[in-house]
Amino acid sequence: MAVSDGVVKKIILSYTYVAIWIFLSFTVIVYNKYILDRKMYNWPYPISLTMIHMAFCSSLAYLLVRVFKLVEPVSMSRDLYLRSVVPIGLLYSLSLWFSNSAYIYLSVSFIQMLKALMPVAVYSIGVVFKKEMFKNETMANMVSISLGVAVAAYGEAKFDSWGVTLQLMAVAFEATRLVLIQILLNSKGISLNPITSLYYIAPCCLLFLSIPWVIMEYPSLRDNSSFHLDFVIFGTNSTCAFALNLAVFLLVGKTSALTMNVAGVVKDWLLIAFSWSVIKDTVTPLNLIGYGLAFLGVAYYNHSKLQALKASEAQKKARQVDEEAGRLLEEREGEKKSENRN
Repeated sequence: MAVSDGVVKKIILSYTYVAIWIFLSFTVIVYNKYILDRKMYNWPYPISLTMIHMAFCSSLAYLLVRVFKLVEPVSMSRDLYLRSVVPIGLLYSLSLWFSNSAYIYLSVSFIQMLKALMPVAVYSIGVVFKKEMFKNETMANMVSISLGVAVAAYGEAKFDSWGVTLQLMAVAFEATRLVLIQILLNSKGISLNPITSLYYIAPCCLLFLSIPWVIMEYPSLRDNSSFHLDFVIFGTNSTCAFALNLAVFLLVGKTSALTMNVAGVVKDWLLIAFSWSVIKDTVTPLNLIGYGLAFLGVAYYNHSKLQALKASEAQKKARQVDEEAGRLLEEREGEKKSENRN
């Protein structure tokens, strides 16, 4: 009975972490849309919003790592930081800038449909950098996802080419960042959780974003004398963004990255439903058909990844068993030799 209670508790906790992550991810996306959309809060400054997030998150991450010491920092030299973390920070800043900019031009539902291209981008860039093996079956799956997104785009009622370009660039930069994390950090035995990622990466993101901010947004903000920073709006928005990183830390740490991918699919459908029913964005039948096709492709991709992971773990266990058996055999042979000598 005690074992049963433990299993039930673990299942309940896992679903709780998933629900918290979905809620916070959902909240951050809708909140960003509300702030940036010209028909809502009407503050179309995506670089400024991203910089506020980075300043807030890097400050809290510093407190957690250095002051309260709740999270252990990673041992990292200055050379490693400049060669590995800074390029990742540059890509992250570009990804956040372009993805937030897309909210000005596109609906929440359509943006989620375009984000279904992420596995396609990660796999394609992984093949280029030789982190993924080219397989005809996987590439056919990527093509099916792309066709689904293309159908969804064709059926979009308020298609904006500049908004689509921004979102596709955001996907490309984010996919490149994920692949470079494997090449520049994971291959060197360095693993960053969401808190240490913010601690190391957010400050350089803030620095990179300050360059386009001075040129593109600062003049407009300076001349707009009617603008006053709403600490309630931007404070709660930044808090939600930081809480989302904590939720990722909990979800991946207590379950797995694959669980987060599956939960992400649920979140996307919820956002599409919310965008249609509450924000009153137009979602056409062709949108849904296209995204449905892309969704099936992404689900199959996640399933294939899970099967590959299981096969890898099975091979690792079999290798450990063989090594243990070989060690025992050597010990027995050694004992027999010592007995014969005696």
